[in-house]
Amino acid sequence: MTTRAVLATCLAALIAVLITAAVALPLGIRSANQEARTILADKARVAANVIEGRNTAGSQAREEQRARRVAQELRAQGIETVLIRAGNADRAGLPARVVNQVAGGAAVSQRVTYHGRLMQAEGRPAGAGDGLVLLQPVASTSLFTALGRLWVALMAGLLAGVVVGVVLGRRLGRPLHQVAAAARRISAGDRAVRAPTAVPAEVADVSVALNDLTAALSASENRQHEFLMSVSHELRTPLTTIKGYAEALADGVVGPDGAQRAGETMLAESARLDRLVEDLLALARLEADDFPLEVVDVDLIALVTNAAESWSARCGAVGVLLETELPGHTVRAPTDPGRVRQVIDGLVGNALRVVPAGAPVVLAVRGDTRTAVLEVRDGGPGFTDDDLAVVFERGALSARYRGVRQVGSGLGLALAARLVARLGGRIEAGHAHEGGARFAVWLPR
Repeated sequence: MTTRAVLATCLAALIAVLITAAVALPLGIRSANQEARTILADKARVAANVIEGRNTAGSQAREEQRARRVAQELRAQGIETVLIRAGNADRAGLPARVVNQVAGGAAVSQRVTYHGRLMQAEGRPAGAGDGLVLLQPVASTSLFTALGRLWVALMAGLLAGVVVGVVLGRRLGRPLHQVAAAARRISAGDRAVRAPTAVPAEVADVSVALNDLTAALSASENRQHEFLMSVSHELRTPLTTIKGYAEALADGVVGPDGAQRAGETMLAESARLDRLVEDLLALARLEADDFPLEVVDVDLIALVTNAAESWSARCGAVGVLLETELPGHTVRAPTDPGRVRQVIDGLVGNALRVVPAGAPVVLAVRGDTRTAVLEVRDGGPGFTDDDLAVVFERGALSARYRGVRQVGSGLGLALAARLVARLGGRIEAGHAHEGGARFAVWLPR
């Protein structure tokens, strides 16, 4: 960055010098020529007076000598002198129109070509057909010649560009190095570090984005840690039960009369463990691109009716009222019936853990020409607004309500959300008018 800043500032300085020279050079030349023309005109007027005095004075020899001395002085100053005498013009190289104007008594001020050179001509009459023309080279130069004369300014500009570039590069590079150092510490696992924001605005944007990313990463890691703790607890509970009964059977503590009961308990805990592992595997598979889906034309009313029949016995066993709300027309959608049933079963299973006896669980279907909606509502304790913000995050509600109400592994709602997303739909959680939670699944038709 420092090198680029130096090159940029040096280029800017060089361009500034070139532009200044290109603009100022013609103005300077024009001003110099104007001043030289004015001075030359004054000298031509004085010299013409001398010649005119020579023609009228009593001592012609003395005035002639004075005229020659004036011509010599002008020649020493780089000014050519051309005398015009009545009837005989010493005009070597002068245009005829200039000679005729001066001999005719008119002043001349113009540029002419004299002996192949561009000259400023100032002619003045001296009476009796005599006159004088002074010639001085016109000042002119090229941009490259001017740059040759301005090399000191050019070098000074380049030096200033180098200094400014180094200072600018270091000033911009220092906060970037600080941000890079903070990023390396973050990648090393330090989540408390923050990039400096009291820096130039462009770098501050990067710092703010990095700090936001660090905060999000820290929150995600905290949730992941809580989720792992929750899953570990869920895994340990059935494993502890199975291990305890297995040890009791091995030690002969459980006799023949209790063996059947012990086997049933171990089988139930094994099934619970199997469901947990299956949920973990399903979540992992959902992240893969090759997650299998079998999309067919599905009658959602028939699917929900079958689900209600399957859950009716379990709901009745715990005193929960299972209800359905079905429209009077067919609602079909292209989707995977097995995955949709998996979502419904997960939502109903979650509801049964918290819905008290006598409260309802409602399965509803509705739809229009564009979408089909499946709803699972319950009369349980429901969610707070804060709960709804994290309801589909793995283990968020499980960690929040452990010890307060019966909770699962914390995977069910996260699994349902990912399944619906893979089906091209969306899921939403809210408050049900039955008093508990409401889950709505939108599927494209």
